[in-house]
Amino acid sequence: MNTVTRKILIIEDDQSIAELQKDYLEISGYEVTVAGIGPEGLRAMEKAGYDLVLLDIMLPGMDGFEVLRTIREQDLLPVLLVSARGEELYKIKGLGLGADDYITKPFSSGELVARVKAHIQKFERMKERFGNGTENRNLQIRGLEIEKEARRVLMNGREIPLPQKEFELLLFLFQHPGRVFSKEELFERIWGFDATGDTSTVTVHIARIREKLEENPSKPQYIGTVWGSGYKFLV
Repeated sequence: MNTVTRKILIIEDDQSIAELQKDYLEISGYEVTVAGIGPEGLRAMEKAGYDLVLLDIMLPGMDGFEVLRTIREQDLLPVLLVSARGEELYKIKGLGLGADDYITKPFSSGELVARVKAHIQKFERMKERFGNGTENRNLQIRGLEIEKEARRVLMNGREIPLPQKEFELLLFLFQHPGRVFSKEELFERIWGFDATGDTSTVTVHIARIREKLEENPSKPQYIGTVWGSGYKFLV
């Protein structure tokens, strides 16, 4: 039986740490590429497909947060932030920008490999369940169905009328399951303005969607709140 070798990209400027991470992962059967700076890592992603990125925050020049923003403009693959900075502010910022996890240095080889394996498996399940988000087909989960071309939303077969922006917001989150988006990012993506606009609009629209879709809006099944970070579609 053929086994697919998963490819990992490490973006880390400390060569000794990068080599240690590389050794951990290669021993566990992963194919690993190391980039020392952000632009080098982004160029590597353009040339080859990866299953996961391990991204250091404190990179010279283009820091990890900026690299993460660039990745998220193009790809949904798992990104695990790695940093010696364990402050909650860094974690909140990283998760709000779309990171899938945050690992604080130092960490054990077992923890690193376990988290990498778990996130790759989770991403594969999401792709099987939701597709890549670009196909012109209906999207379905737990009684909720979105007809993309007809721009209709149905709940257990009953149509739920949604205004244009509510529909676009729901569809956008649905097509990026599990990923956290800040209110500022959602405002920019859906309304087309920069984050200096009134991001409370996002909160209001999320509340209206929940009122129409959820049996109990205070305990949502579809759009969850990640306190201090933003919102995500629950899977």
